[in-house]
Amino acid sequence: MKWKILSSEYISNHQYFTARKDVCEMPDGTIVPSYFVVELPVTVCAMAITKDGKVILVKQYRHPIGQVLTEIPGGFIDEGEDPKAAVARELLEETGYEFTEIDHVGKVAANPGVLSGYTHLFLARGGKKVATQSLDAHEQIDILLLPVEEVRAMLHRNEFEQALHVCCMMYAFEKLDGLKV
Repeated sequence: MKWKILSSEYISNHQYFTARKDVCEMPDGTIVPSYFVVELPVTVCAMAITKDGKVILVKQYRHPIGQVLTEIPGGFIDEGEDPKAAVARELLEETGYEFTEIDHVGKVAANPGVLSGYTHLFLARGGKKVATQSLDAHEQIDILLLPVEEVRAMLHRNEFEQALHVCCMMYAFEKLDGLKV
């Protein structure tokens, strides 16, 4: 079932946007002359809950779709960094919170027909504010703290548009519900 890559040509080779054109051979011998792949770094995100039961949401402008979205915190994993360490770092940088418990709840591929990267999904609990935000130069993030059940209701009303974050919240709520049994 796996395709053989006959050649690859990089169209763009940038830290945040690397794209290549592959020429592939399918198992039956059919040649695919142009298959385009966007290579993305591995990312992390977390549904993060403070020690007083509030979910930390972030609001930020997303230029590709021209909208401000309400999301959960997350970001890129640094080279050689463990996903759990990366999500703890991203949570601290974006929100100023540290967490007593961080559980891996899944790993998904955003659009494996075009994109190469995976996203590790986490549930973080016991958050305590310990610092101010430490944002990247092009980040502007507003924090929103909402009760867990209000976020669950927002999820069921389809109020979150970032698909990977929706997956994370679904798995995180399953984990939370399993802890209540």
